[in-house]
Parts: sequence; structure tokens; C-alpha cells
Amino acid sequence: MNIIEMAREAGLKPDGDDYGAVAYRKAIEAFAALVRADERNRTWTQEHWTEYERSIAAIEREAMAEEWETVHGFDKYGVATAIRARGNT
Repeated sequence: MNIIEMAREAGLKPDGDDYGAVAYRKAIEAFAALVRADERNRTWTQEHWTEYERSIAAIEREAMAEEWETVHGFDKYGVATAIRARGNT
């Protein structure tokens, strides 16, 4: 999917005339270039990585809890509750 298709999917639409459509396309492409440059220049600190790892761990814990509830049909041994509680410690 190219940048113009993504803009359309996001609900951004050009003005009605041909000049507006050209200006729209140029503005979207310029914005995309700025976003790419910002991403290239982003420096991840240890704090960023730690927060990222915490968010991944939380997703994995919830997936494990869901699996216990789904596979066993109920929280038979309090395992799902215990898994979720680990995120609160």
C-alpha cells in the first residue's frame, strides 16, 4: 500500500479540483518524508526498550491467561488470575 492509499484509508481526501489533488498529493508525500526522517533519527534509550519489553510481557501474560481460561473452560486453579497478577507486582 502506498502513502496515498494509506491517506485515503485514514479518511484524508483531496480538494475537489485538479489543483487541490496535486497539492494534496505533494503535502501527503512531504508529510510521509518527514515521518520517515523522524523514525530514522529516533534514538531508543534503555527506558524505551524497558517499556517496550514490559508491554510485550503484558501481552504474553494476557495471552497465557486467556489460553488457560479457554482451554480449561474456567480458571480451575486460579492460574489465569495468578498470571495476570504477575503484571501488578
